[in-house]
Amino acid sequence: MTPFELTLTAGPADIDILGHVNNAVWVRWMEEVATAHWHALAYPAHVEAYVWVVTRHEIDYLRALGPGGTVTARTWVPDPPQGARMDRLMEFVGEGGRIHVKARTTWAIVDKASGRPLRVPPHVVAPFSAG
Repeated sequence: MTPFELTLTAGPADIDILGHVNNAVWVRWMEEVATAHWHALAYPAHVEAYVWVVTRHEIDYLRALGPGGTVTARTWVPDPPQGARMDRLMEFVGEGGRIHVKARTTWAIVDKASGRPLRVPPHVVAPFSAG
């Protein structure tokens, strides 16, 4: 499956006291990219019925990104879901193809009507599956 991509540029509010994108901003960007991926590929009825919530982030911060720096965020779903959870991989690639941040994030699907997690329905994850 081709990774979903979104370009992000560091604005003044994203920069911390050390002069680079704050770690919390990278986490916010992960949620923005995952949400954009969901809205780009999911069927409208699924977007209406379900929401994804983060249960875990495993993040490697490899290099800083300064003010005005731009990265291409890439995300994909490498494996089938397990129960209510699905992992997605992410990487944020800058100039020259250098990876700034890479992560494995785990998301749980929640039924909006009941507010409860449920097993990921195969037809919901089908547009995101690698196989």
